[in-house]
Amino acid sequence: MNYLLSVLVENKPGVLSRVTGLISRRGFNIESLTVAPTEDESLSRMTIIVEADEVGFEQITKQLHKLVSVYKISDLTYEEAVERELVLFKVQSSPERRHEVIEIANVFRAKVVDVGKNTLTIEATGTASKLDAMEDLFRSYGIKQLTRTGKIAMSRGAQ
Repeated sequence: MNYLLSVLVENKPGVLSRVTGLISRRGFNIESLTVAPTEDESLSRMTIIVEADEVGFEQITKQLHKLVSVYKISDLTYEEAVERELVLFKVQSSPERRHEVIEIANVFRAKVVDVGKNTLTIEATGTASKLDAMEDLFRSYGIKQLTRTGKIAMSRGAQ
């Protein structure tokens, strides 16, 4: 099963390495990982999706709590949370068919961020299922390149 963790850590060199090393040394796979500073520049938030069973997940969280550089761990797996991902698609697009690709982007509220001679680069944000649907549609035109950020998440409401 995939678990979604939001981990508040010190914004210092080596913290990312210690957290990921702790998880990988125990034989668990990190499906997605994003890290960025927070509103407090001394802290960073790691959003981690880890594949584990229930016992393994409990082991991971207990070990993370022992790290001095970890301040708070939030399990968002079953909580109501706002989840988003960013993707850039570079889609093959001849000038004659360019309007079709732009129409698809507009339907998904994505935007064209670069126009090449035979390609369009499109930026989109949303849930994984939305981005997967866009990818399926763009495949018929030919995806030259694709980059996804991984999921970021935040609990809903005043928490």
